[in-house]
Amino acid sequence: MELRDRVAVVTGGASGIGRALALRFAAEGASRVVVVDLNAEGAAAVAEEIGTDAAASVVCDVADEAALAELLERFGPVDVFCANAGIGTGQGLDASDEVWDQILAVNVRAHIVAARLLVPGWLERGEGYFVATASAAGVLTQVGDAPYAVTKHAAVAFAEWLSVTYGERGIRVSCLCPMGVNTPLLNGGLEMEGGEGVGARVVQAAGAILEPDEVAGDVVDAMRDERFLILPHPEVLKFMQNKTGDYERWLAGMRRLQAYVTGA
Repeated sequence: MELRDRVAVVTGGASGIGRALALRFAAEGASRVVVVDLNAEGAAAVAEEIGTDAAASVVCDVADEAALAELLERFGPVDVFCANAGIGTGQGLDASDEVWDQILAVNVRAHIVAARLLVPGWLERGEGYFVATASAAGVLTQVGDAPYAVTKHAAVAFAEWLSVTYGERGIRVSCLCPMGVNTPLLNGGLEMEGGEGVGARVVQAAGAILEPDEVAGDVVDAMRDERFLILPHPEVLKFMQNKTGDYERWLAGMRRLQAYVTGA
């Protein structure tokens, strides 16, 4: 997949990885980049940075099927969809049903809604590209944040299913699973006091904190190769191998890490 003359939609595009993806897609020659976010001012700023001839900004709840359908019809046919919007909670069993509903809606349901709207048209055209932003938490886990770990696992699982089901029919799928990236999501977690900030502090200590534009470059390279798993932190592959190679040992190690960071 080359991005030149393609139409790309990037959700969560006002900041962080989403902003970097939008800018990089434009630099690669995309004919239109649609920057989607609930932050109207931030999305508009990214679109303005790209240039109004090549970009547009839209305020949209990505889990709202009717709103997303209207967006896709307005800017379609869409060639690339980046399901990048995501939230974390820093909570465990104390997370309320409302918190679970919100994070499931943004981190999982939004991916399902987008695919439901896009895949039929992509099948007719014989091509389309779905990029899911998950996390290393989706292939490992996230100390201190149950809703984030669960929903990111689900995002990986849904991306895998899309690839398995439609990969031989022209639909490409990539799944982005970074560790620490210099984004508002990570930095907001680092500012949390006590238990709610544990997950972010673990991420900070686990490896290098990458800049969003580095991650965007990895995404473009993976799309060019039509590669499913995108690991900006290559050590995540080793962590995955440790997990699957000896699950009990991996769980014991994660329990030790949990105890160390929480002082329990």
